[in-house]
Amino acid sequence: MIYLDLKDRRPLYEQIKEKMKLLMIKGVLKSDEKIPSVRELAQSLTINPNTIQKAYRDLEKEGFIYSVRGKGSFVAPLENVINPVRQDELTEELKKIIAELMYMNTSKEQLIDYINEIYKKEVR
Repeated sequence: MIYLDLKDRRPLYEQIKEKMKLLMIKGVLKSDEKIPSVRELAQSLTINPNTIQKAYRDLEKEGFIYSVRGKGSFVAPLENVINPVRQDELTEELKKIIAELMYMNTSKEQLIDYINEIYKKEVR
């Protein structure tokens, strides 16, 4: 399910967050589906449970998962994944990427085509 790249310079918890988000975005993990417990995931990845706990805490803050006391953590329904601060951060990243693509002579039409292509692939 999740594979970590030990050569990657990013902290392990960030890799876990990114991979979990990707599984949710791609629909592998569905709304209200239970995700592995901290202990289960730590054992399967052979890493410290505190690392998993930090990733889960961040995912919960960002609205991607929610916890039920005594039951575990679950994938939040997509309509609940609204985090204006994170949206602003991602928008700023996107602006930088678009600026770089413009510098590389990518036309507005090409950018729009890329966006349309992504939306077509991600429609569930």
